[in-house]
Amino acid sequence: MRPDPFDLLVMDRRAQPLPRCGMARGSHIPAPGPAGRAALVAALLWAGLLPAPAIGEADCTRDAMIVFDASGSMAEMGYNGLDRPRILDAREALHDALPRIAALRRLGLVTYGAAMDGDDGGDLCKRVSMQFAPSPDAAGPILHLIDGIEPDGNTALTEAVDLAARVFEQPPRPGVIVLVTDGYETCGGAPCALAAKLARVTPGLTVHVIGFRVRSQFFGWEGGDANPDVPETISPAECLAQATGGEYVSTETVEELIRALNQTLGCPLYGALAPLRTP
Repeated sequence: MRPDPFDLLVMDRRAQPLPRCGMARGSHIPAPGPAGRAALVAALLWAGLLPAPAIGEADCTRDAMIVFDASGSMAEMGYNGLDRPRILDAREALHDALPRIAALRRLGLVTYGAAMDGDDGGDLCKRVSMQFAPSPDAAGPILHLIDGIEPDGNTALTEAVDLAARVFEQPPRPGVIVLVTDGYETCGGAPCALAAKLARVTPGLTVHVIGFRVRSQFFGWEGGDANPDVPETISPAECLAQATGGEYVSTETVEELIRALNQTLGCPLYGALAPLRTP
């Protein structure tokens, strides 16, 4: 088992980590709970003792929406020769990252591609679903839903991000959207036009885009993920991040995806230390 990231922050190089619960070592004061941990992290940041993450949000009071690509391309095999579809690796990364993130930030979920309850099964571009708005301790519900997804349908990423953004419009408030996608808009949407609209209408909204094994739109089965000679590319959805002050993060491995999730969704407590995986 790896040590709790909180323990790593409050110990020096020669000390033993604090207990995760109960009494703090050498003290009659109970070890801090989640609220106490958040306060300590803030104090460490203020004192300059904790490095801020390169991308992550320092203010975890801002709600966040995950926009998850469940389109048919997520069922394609990985380039690593293990015949693992992208969806399996994406699930693995989410299972690692979300429990820590959701303990400190309210999360919501939009999916697109796969048919969900109430979706129009006949139109592959209409399968965009608001699963739930930002909620506390949402890791369990998010992971349960994504574990049951069977990737299918087209990539309506523009409509999906627009749907997630509406959460922050009434009443207008700052927020974070993290789009996880493996490719291109294939339903006629214009992500850059949406980016300009979001920057104008919801200036407090930041959109990060995580590209997961994005490949050329026209690779065919002779290339693609199974062929290491096919270079990675950048999703056209990068403009969503550029226009809203977010970041585009290109990822190829599970570890890189974990790090990107922690950096874009996480608070300083975890974003600066990611990825820390359980063997």
